[in-house]
Amino acid sequence: MNSKKLLATVAISAMLLTGCTFGPKNTIIKVNGQDITQTQFEKTFDKAIGNSMFAQMGMDVKKDKNGFLYLMIKDRVVNELIVKALIEQEMVKRRIKVTKEDTDKELKIIIDKVGSKEKFNEILKQNGISSEQFKKDLNDEVKIKKLLSVLSTGKVSDADTKKFYKENLTKFKYPDKVRASHILISANSEEIKEKITSDPVNKGLSKEEIQAKVDKELSVKLEKAKKILAEVKKNPKTFEKIARENSDDAASAKQGGDLGFFSRQEMVEPFAKAAFAQKPETISDIVKSPYGYHIILVKDRMKAGQEPFEKVKDEIKTYLENQANVKVLENLIESLKKQAKIEYLDDEYNPAKIQDALKKQAKSNPTAKEELHPEAQSATPAPPKPAK
Repeated sequence: MNSKKLLATVAISAMLLTGCTFGPKNTIIKVNGQDITQTQFEKTFDKAIGNSMFAQMGMDVKKDKNGFLYLMIKDRVVNELIVKALIEQEMVKRRIKVTKEDTDKELKIIIDKVGSKEKFNEILKQNGISSEQFKKDLNDEVKIKKLLSVLSTGKVSDADTKKFYKENLTKFKYPDKVRASHILISANSEEIKEKITSDPVNKGLSKEEIQAKVDKELSVKLEKAKKILAEVKKNPKTFEKIARENSDDAASAKQGGDLGFFSRQEMVEPFAKAAFAQKPETISDIVKSPYGYHIILVKDRMKAGQEPFEKVKDEIKTYLENQANVKVLENLIESLKKQAKIEYLDDEYNPAKIQDALKKQAKSNPTAKEELHPEAQSATPAPPKPAK
């Protein structure tokens, strides 16, 4: 299971329930008498930009609070906080409660699908999400599931699933794949440099001296990789054992280095190029990637093809059920908003005012909306893709 699938597990609740605990001060909005505070807005806003592509690009979204980007995220965050309050109130009204056991049970299902707790933690790390934050989002997901269970939702039939498959055959095509195992000796120069500079012992070192230490560490790791390569080439049957004992990729090391089948696009370029150039039952020379030094054993190859319906029908059914659930939630939220008493104590957070400001910005910069379109899309579940 890849990281996108794992994160999609909490996609609906992440879209609808982003936020934190309500505070008693600095109230900016009241929803049926329930406070939404300035502090809550700031924390939710920071979380939104922290998880966005803009943070990765180093953009300071908060620099211009009248800019299109800031206003766009502000509009989304205000809506999320209002929806969160309405949904929580509806759950109280319906006496829906979530216990720790409920959340733990859901977490176990996810970990079992991923394969192991170690692999699960690695996926969270790769996506910059803490275990605590994931559990909070998962708790909201369980609440949503309980709410949906008491709402009237139509079941997805086998006929619906088959129809979707036939109408979307191209979505279930897969490219050439390779099954390989690897042994990784971690060697990222930036991580090594950070470790060196954070050590008080190295305080005051010049850039040249720091770089010399980095180069020395990389050299040590390369020598280790060369030694391991000589061992596995001498006796390829020991590859799994050596991977378990030496690979720095903890998740695959437990499987003897096995990565399963993967497409070229799923791996970093140096790794993919080497793996797809090899024949089955061959071992590569040392391959350098941003992660370090790899020794790759190719086990099998698979030509591009079409996933059979039986293999993907459960995934399609889950996708269609998610779509139906999103629609039910949207209808519920629309109804709750119409009935709610929403007071904007600070007019700066009135959606109508924010929308007016957005329109003015879009008019003065016609390309702004198009340029930011991908980030502005909602978190609706994406169509299923072929499994590995």
